[in-house]
Amino acid sequence: MRQQRLTTAVLTVTLTLTIGARAQKDPGPRGGAAAAGGPYPTLNASEQAFFNSAAGVFAEVDSVLGNISGESGTGLGPMFNANSCATCHAEPAMGGSSPGMISPQHPVPNPQIALATLDGAQNSVPSFITANGPVREARFVRNSNGTPDGGVHDLYTITGRSDAQGCSLAQPGFAAQLANGNVIFRIPTAIFGLGLVEFTSDATLRANLAALSKVKALMGISGALNTSGNDGTVTRFGWKAQNKSLLMFAGEAYNVEQGVTNELFPNERTDASGCMFNATPEDLTRFTVNGSLTGTAGEFLPDVLNFATFMRMSTPPIPAPMTSSAQNGSNLFTLVGCVLCHSSSLTTGSAPYTGMSNVTYHPYSDFAIHHMGSKLSDGITQGAAGPDQFRTAPLWGVGQRLFFLHDGRTSDLMQAIEAHSSNGSEANSVIKLFNSLNPSQQQDVLNFLRGL
Repeated sequence: MRQQRLTTAVLTVTLTLTIGARAQKDPGPRGGAAAAGGPYPTLNASEQAFFNSAAGVFAEVDSVLGNISGESGTGLGPMFNANSCATCHAEPAMGGSSPGMISPQHPVPNPQIALATLDGAQNSVPSFITANGPVREARFVRNSNGTPDGGVHDLYTITGRSDAQGCSLAQPGFAAQLANGNVIFRIPTAIFGLGLVEFTSDATLRANLAALSKVKALMGISGALNTSGNDGTVTRFGWKAQNKSLLMFAGEAYNVEQGVTNELFPNERTDASGCMFNATPEDLTRFTVNGSLTGTAGEFLPDVLNFATFMRMSTPPIPAPMTSSAQNGSNLFTLVGCVLCHSSSLTTGSAPYTGMSNVTYHPYSDFAIHHMGSKLSDGITQGAAGPDQFRTAPLWGVGQRLFFLHDGRTSDLMQAIEAHSSNGSEANSVIKLFNSLNPSQQQDVLNFLRGL
């Protein structure tokens, strides 16, 4: 019955563009306190204490040797994009997406600017890193011989730092690669509420993707779940849903973004002479805490397990109270077919933490990968996700997000919506229907999204 109603609704929306109508304006990030960042509300006292402890580890700042005041973490470099998880996952609270100085209400400049020369480092700031722009990582599409690359090329090296004497590792040649059109960017994904996603069964995700199949086919929407090449189970984290678990997500990011080797990724990404100062892995399970056999679980666990637990136990973003405009926007969001990929509701299975089992939550994502067309294609393949395929971005928390799309190319929600339409995109029919709405209706959709 639901499928029949949605089919009828989609078919009855006019496809005639409103002549002379001007697109409405993104109201921008809503003000007020951050609507995310805390522990899941049903956690028991012990779990909340663990969450708080793990949050402290997530905020820890790394240096090379761990002996600089305020930078007690060990293992930074030899190449890096950030010196703390909280550097990138910062807006609107720790665990969010990129900060950025986009308005007087958001005066925090891109922290990657200061990192270039912190503690004596001798890096130049690449042209694509700006004070009012997003935190970014850079990937090269091709190697010099034309074969696929796709890997992250870190912005900075530890050369010149006071705790890296003798290292003379050069930065990548970003200017030449940019001139050759060989650089693409990624911004951080928000990690609020991801325990709920991890605790959702593969069967639930598969059933959700299969739902409304006739309507999706009519709209040109297919989509697929990215999967592990080893066991065939669903991968769901990252821009292309390339990571299986939050632990894998954390371990890879620690190694790639900060250069810290760990028990999941135990090798340095470069063996540059004179630039490796610690035994590897640098982050590992501890057998004592400051020489003692007693301590909390978090004190014995490696950083990556603390990071993963912080993500698993965090609460999802809380939407703003629904205005009449936002309620109409919500209805239109369903009517034009946005919800066919941005699934409004999923339900967890059995979870190990208090109150997180059999919970219906609202991520506005199917966690599947979809062809997004030539305009968004980045030329990178990860797992089963090809050059123009991306995981449906979860929209919970989008109301307080500063930058949109995988590369942070815009801070305007309207521009992000329109970028979904290009040659080969599964969203073309949906965007055509969205563009057929009158200006007031489009504004209602924007208001709904900024309330999430």
